[in-house]
Amino acid sequence: MSRIAYVNGRYLPHGEAAVSIEDRGYQFADGVYEVCEVREGKLVDEPRHMARLDRSLKELRMARPMSARALARVLRETVRRNRVRDGIVYLQVTRGVAPRDFPFPASGTRPSLVVTARSHDRARLEKQAEGGIAVVTVPDIRWQRVDIKSVALLPNVLAKQAARDQGAREAWMVDPEGRVTEGASSNAWIVTRDGVLITRPLDTGILPGITRSVVIDELKAKGLKVEERPFTVEEAYAAREAFVTSASQIVMPVVSIDGRPVGGGKPGPVTASLRGAYHQHADIR
Repeated sequence: MSRIAYVNGRYLPHGEAAVSIEDRGYQFADGVYEVCEVREGKLVDEPRHMARLDRSLKELRMARPMSARALARVLRETVRRNRVRDGIVYLQVTRGVAPRDFPFPASGTRPSLVVTARSHDRARLEKQAEGGIAVVTVPDIRWQRVDIKSVALLPNVLAKQAARDQGAREAWMVDPEGRVTEGASSNAWIVTRDGVLITRPLDTGILPGITRSVVIDELKAKGLKVEERPFTVEEAYAAREAFVTSASQIVMPVVSIDGRPVGGGKPGPVTASLRGAYHQHADIR
C-alpha cells in the first residue's frame, strides 16, 4: 500500500508529496513538530501533545495552521488512510513559504502543515524492550531553547550517528558540568541504589517530554519516589536501573552506558513495571 501524506490541504502519495524550496522549514529549520503514538488505531496523549505544539508555536511567534478540531481530524484521517493500527503520526508546522530572508515574512503568510503516519512492529519493540538498549554519552552542543520542539535537529542527528557508530541505540547528551540533559530523541532516567527515580527537571535545556510527564503521573499513582534533578554521568554508571522515555519507545530499558553494564546488563523490575502499565495512565482516544 502506498503511504499517504497530508500537505497543506491535500492527501497525496508520498512520491508526489512536496513543499516549496522556499518553505522556511527547508531554508531555516523555521518550524516545529510533534510525534504521537498510535495504539490500536487511536492517538495516545493527544491533548498533551497539542498543548506542547501550541506552546512551541507561541514561543516562536508562529501562527497555527488550522483550528484544534480541524487538526485532530487531519491527524486521524492520515492515520486511517495509512491503515496504521500501531505506530506513530508525525506533524510538522513551518512559518510558511516566502522569499529567502532572515526576518519573519510578511503578515498573512500561511504556515505550512505536513502530516505523515507509519506503522511499527509492536512485537519487535516489545522484544527490544526485553533485552534493553545501549546508550553512549556525548557533549550537548545544542542551542539554549531545546524546550521548543523545533525541527532544527542537526546536533541530535550527529549524536544519534555517534551512538550508531559505537553500536548503541541512543545518545545521552551531557552538559559542561558533566550532568546528563536528555537523549537525542528521548528523556533520560535512572533508578538509584535506594530505589529513587531521577530525571532532569524541566527547564530550557530539555524538551518537556509527554511520555515523561505521563510516567511522573504513573510514579505518583504507584507511590514511588521521584526526584526531578540533574544527575551526573557517574551517577548513571552506578545506577540500579536506567531507561528512556519517548512517544516511539514508551519506556525503554537502558542496559549499558558507554559500554558499562547497568543493573547487571539486564532490564530492571521498576522499568518493566512502568512500561507494562504505561497505557493504563495514558490518554487514548
